[in-house]
Amino acid sequence: MSTEKIKATIWATLVTAVLARLIVLGSNNLTNFDAALVGYTFATLFAAFGITRRYALWLQRPPTSIYWKRGWSVFFRMFRPRYAVGNLITFFRRLIIDFAFTSFIWRRGKLRWAAHWFTMWGSLTASAVTFPLVFGWIFFGTITDDPGWYRVYVVGYPTFAFPIQSFIGFMIFHALVWSAIMVIVGVLLALRRRLRDHGAISKQQFGEDFLPLFLLFAISVTGLMLTASYTWMKGYSYDFLAILHAITVIFTLLWLPFGKFFHIFQRSAQIGVAFYKDVGRQGEQAMCRRCGEPFASMMHIRDLIAVEQQLGYNYQMPDSPVEHYQWICPRCRRALLGLAQGSLWAASPGVSPK
Repeated sequence: MSTEKIKATIWATLVTAVLARLIVLGSNNLTNFDAALVGYTFATLFAAFGITRRYALWLQRPPTSIYWKRGWSVFFRMFRPRYAVGNLITFFRRLIIDFAFTSFIWRRGKLRWAAHWFTMWGSLTASAVTFPLVFGWIFFGTITDDPGWYRVYVVGYPTFAFPIQSFIGFMIFHALVWSAIMVIVGVLLALRRRLRDHGAISKQQFGEDFLPLFLLFAISVTGLMLTASYTWMKGYSYDFLAILHAITVIFTLLWLPFGKFFHIFQRSAQIGVAFYKDVGRQGEQAMCRRCGEPFASMMHIRDLIAVEQQLGYNYQMPDSPVEHYQWICPRCRRALLGLAQGSLWAASPGVSPK
């Protein structure tokens, strides 16, 4: 096993062990843990191991590694008094625009944006509700003096209370219903695009493009069927639906580290990349050594040269004052390519320039 895989396995083991320990501590030594949800818990631990291992391997790649290190470097740099205000504004603007509103997808198409936005926020809100409940970190208890009220307990500590027959209670108890509806809307929009967009049709694959949508749809529909069973059907087929829902959720969790859903965790790092570029624009700029115009941040060009050396690409120009090809701006590279082709054409025997 390579050094990278050993490091990734160690990190995955540590993260999984910490999560398991937090489940025990957060549920008051499993006192508040629902044994019926043990399947979900072990599937989540497996997913945590797989995701962490793959993520650790991904972070050890030279391009990702340099962005990761630089991203954290510029993040902590924003707390310095000189940069604090501007960088904090830039960071939260990126967090809201790029993450919360996914503006980068809006530019690719409104339908694509709507499908992604509904699916993303439906899944995030469902995860924020489901995992704390499964782990026993959050549970509801009736108030002794008034059985018509529920109190929310977070890691064993009592917090706010609310009437069961109230708007707040209705919204809390049906939080997963709203999430499921959002996911279904997003999945249907995504399927519409997948079935009608010729560009998407030419590149799509079942395992990468359709299977994730089918899994999200199955989880959402079976979850809604559970709600319908105990709300309007007096628990008819509830046991069967609960097993069917558990199968879809557990399969999705087991598949999470290996399929397209892994890009969810990669995409979150995009905020750091965007922030890295924003901070780079504020600093010293690299000047093209042919035309003398600025074309990128000095930090980015130096990092790019370092990454290329790690990957074995040699663009050094020791006999030239330029020193390295990356110190040439893209416009001048295109000009140099045209000049080089013209020189070769003029030097070809039997060819006379017109």
